[in-house]
Amino acid sequence: MEQFPYVFFLGIGGIGMSALARWFRANGHQVSGYDKTETPLTQALAAEGIAIHYADAVENIPLEVRENRDRTLVVLTPAIPADSQEWAWLRENGYDIRKRSQVLGVLTQGRYTIAVAGTHGKTTTSSMVAHLLHHAGLDAGAFLGGIAVNLGSNLLLPATLAAPIVVEADEYDRSFLTLFPDVAIVTSTDADHLDIYGDQSALIESFRRFVAQLKPGGTLLINHTADPSVAAAVPAGTRVIRYGLSAGQGPELFAANISAEGHQFHFDLHGPQGIVADLQLAVPGYHNVENMLAAACVAQIQGVEPEKLRAAVAAYRGVKRRFEFVVTAGQNVYLDDYAHHPREIEAFLRSVRALYPGKRLRVIFQPHLFTRTRDFAEGFSKSLSIADEVFLLDIYPAREKPLPGVTSDMLLANITAPTKALLTKEEVLRGAQSETSFDVLATVGAGDIDTLVPQLRTILTERWK
Repeated sequence: MEQFPYVFFLGIGGIGMSALARWFRANGHQVSGYDKTETPLTQALAAEGIAIHYADAVENIPLEVRENRDRTLVVLTPAIPADSQEWAWLRENGYDIRKRSQVLGVLTQGRYTIAVAGTHGKTTTSSMVAHLLHHAGLDAGAFLGGIAVNLGSNLLLPATLAAPIVVEADEYDRSFLTLFPDVAIVTSTDADHLDIYGDQSALIESFRRFVAQLKPGGTLLINHTADPSVAAAVPAGTRVIRYGLSAGQGPELFAANISAEGHQFHFDLHGPQGIVADLQLAVPGYHNVENMLAAACVAQIQGVEPEKLRAAVAAYRGVKRRFEFVVTAGQNVYLDDYAHHPREIEAFLRSVRALYPGKRLRVIFQPHLFTRTRDFAEGFSKSLSIADEVFLLDIYPAREKPLPGVTSDMLLANITAPTKALLTKEEVLRGAQSETSFDVLATVGAGDIDTLVPQLRTILTERWK
């Protein structure tokens, strides 16, 4: 990448794109970019010295990019629409344009790579791996799909070229097939991205191709619920470790003596690297115990000793927008979560119910993508029905155009919660100010629902004090 002193990002505000932008800036490149919306993340990038514009127009592309075609790398997110003026101009003028996944593939080439894949759980699990290695004093780098609370960033810069690199391996658009990991984790293979794959069998085949790219002598950690054909696709000589919550599920890596005390989970890790007793995890949810099992086993493989591992697990504080406690005031709580698949929503809401039994739970959900809403409508309605009150925002389109008949309203009819409605963001804020029917509030979704979080924090902090 040294041949490109200038790097221009189309869609720089994406969580994965912004990590790459930060990497290039830290390594001496002049970085700039476009995004359609100003967000706290783009504001942070601008504060770090990266020039960002928000109107799609060729004249907004920085002059140094327009005048240095052969010395500029353009990094593209799949979320950029096909009718983008800037993308069209850069294509027509022969710029070197690469997808984010292709750039990640180049940056990890020849380096020890730990890749975390799965239709859900990969951001949390990859952040756990990066945190455990960093906290234990090992040199490591990481490109993450969320802001790790402990690191305060989605990027961890390694000190040396010999350091392992932790990468979130995204199955969308088969992006993870640019990676050739030494260690891979597969957290789940549930159906998703059917707009790309068509059906689950094609998705499974993509995961099979991913694990087949493990380097000789590599290790695969795979959730016991994943499709069994995935593990069968690893190269000869690859070590396969199956993991799950309990020994009764049949995995080699499992948790014993699990107990919950407040927001903390206590458990013993049993695995092929040995037993580590009395691990304390401050991030709630049984799914997070499972994620930590995989991450801790990877840390053991990297040589982290039990005492350092125990301390690192206890210090882990999660990822922004993953089971994030925004306001805690006595018996009242406001949580925010990125869940955007029925299985994720169910895991999140069941964990909230377990933490706050008997409390009235209000959920504000913003569906993400028209195709995902269409493909999993029944699952969304069922998982959201765990709440007492469900309020739906309009679908966040991201990269998609509207589909006839696909709206948030199609979820509403099958939601069995006692109270349900379609609301605007303004109505959500007014309800938080004036209504007293709920004890626990959760905002859920992967779109721009996070723009409500600061306002809801202010409203509820004042109401509940």
